[in-house]
Amino acid sequence: MNEEQIKSRRIAKNTLLLYLRMFLMMLIGLYTSRVILNTLGFDDYGINNVVGGVVVLFSVFTGTLSSAISRFITYELGTGNTEKLKTVFSTSIFVQCGMAIVIMLLCEVVGYWLLVNKMSIPEGRMDAALWVFHCSIIGFGLSLIFAPFNSLIIAHERMDAFAYVSILEAVAKLLIVYLLLVFSVDKLKLYAVLLLLVSVFISTIYVVYCRYHFEESKLVWRFDKTIFKHIASFAGWNLFGHGAWMLETQGVNILINMFFGVQLNAARGIAVQVNNIVQQFVNNFMTALTPQITKSYASGDLNYMNNIVLKGAKFSYLLMFMVALPVALETDTILRLWLKDYPDYTVSFVRLTLAISLCMVLVNPFLTALRATGNIRNYQIIVGIVGLLQFPFVYTAFRLGLSPTSSYIISLAFYLFFVFFKPWLVRKSIHLPLKEYISVTILPSFFVTISSLLIPIAIMYGMDSSIPRFIFVCLACFATTSLSVWLIGLTKGEKAMARSFVLSKLQH
Repeated sequence: MNEEQIKSRRIAKNTLLLYLRMFLMMLIGLYTSRVILNTLGFDDYGINNVVGGVVVLFSVFTGTLSSAISRFITYELGTGNTEKLKTVFSTSIFVQCGMAIVIMLLCEVVGYWLLVNKMSIPEGRMDAALWVFHCSIIGFGLSLIFAPFNSLIIAHERMDAFAYVSILEAVAKLLIVYLLLVFSVDKLKLYAVLLLLVSVFISTIYVVYCRYHFEESKLVWRFDKTIFKHIASFAGWNLFGHGAWMLETQGVNILINMFFGVQLNAARGIAVQVNNIVQQFVNNFMTALTPQITKSYASGDLNYMNNIVLKGAKFSYLLMFMVALPVALETDTILRLWLKDYPDYTVSFVRLTLAISLCMVLVNPFLTALRATGNIRNYQIIVGIVGLLQFPFVYTAFRLGLSPTSSYIISLAFYLFFVFFKPWLVRKSIHLPLKEYISVTILPSFFVTISSLLIPIAIMYGMDSSIPRFIFVCLACFATTSLSVWLIGLTKGEKAMARSFVLSKLQH
């Protein structure tokens, strides 16, 4: 077995572990979401969504830094320089602590003013909203401080530990649901406090695991100015793209609150949750793939890196499409079975969010490869400027009286453009011809999509909405997408590798 096959098997093994984790978390998440929505009600659920979003909005400054730290930790693992890895980790902890203090103070001042003076909160619920706000800030600060420990686990490709802790987190959130039903206090306040306690508990487990297994996680009083400058420069240029994304998500969430109220925030929150569940099928795969991309670049194996970038983009799309198609076609039935009742616009929000995510997964591996090079300045400036246009477009649409759905349509138009624009921007930096992206990724994905749609759509329009139609549509989606992926989406080599992997697992 050659080195490339060993790496591919490692990716497959880690992906399988993450999928086992995902299925359990998905079952728990579906149940807890339904109970929490019914317990809190549309208004309080919307308040939790939009107020938490105000805090997340400030992560534009820190999310870029966290991704930079993750890149440098993984890169040093790829080079095998243990001493420098220790220095990078210790420096990153000090940087994250400083940023956490600054951002928490900024949130308390600016975020508080925004919440009290600009946002639409139902009468009598401002006190509960402030509880959510303060708990979200503390939880956010903790996530920043402990982010390097998460990055270390992923960089070492210890997906089993990552999976087990995530399952424990899901079980803890199941306990939250029980406590919400038992205690007769303000449910929104209790929910905010319990989520914070779970965050503290899980962060502690990550720290203890890293201290026990990874020598470089033992903090030393070492701050390297040169490394800090490299990290800060990387994070600074990454700020443009990340800022555009934050305005597009949490910024638009706040606009929806200002123009349409908290019930539409609840609808958006449900759409995001459905999308997150579907996207887990891709995120697990990319979590396993990302360290390989960065390490391959660090070791100078550009051919392997480009190969897994192209195939990673294709597989990410196909994995998500197989799950997204039945969800998009039978959204109303799924929501009724899951939640019984839901706010207006939820169905259209879910469908458009899934379409946007399908566009995103096609280009995410290219950004991972670009981050591995460290040369992100030009890309982030251009993408950031283009992406920032979404916020004023949405604001103008709402001012003109267009429906809340218009915000998603505008975002979808941008992401369709990005499917080709982003790979074109990074092609020279990662030495990848655009023609290969079209032939290896886009065309197979396009033909699989078209061939998979016909029969399920015919069934959907040929029957009235009902449980039997839901079953037939789901079965048709599974059959047509599986067949299309096997016949059109996979090459001969990929089919052979899939057979080999399945047979090896069956023999065990």
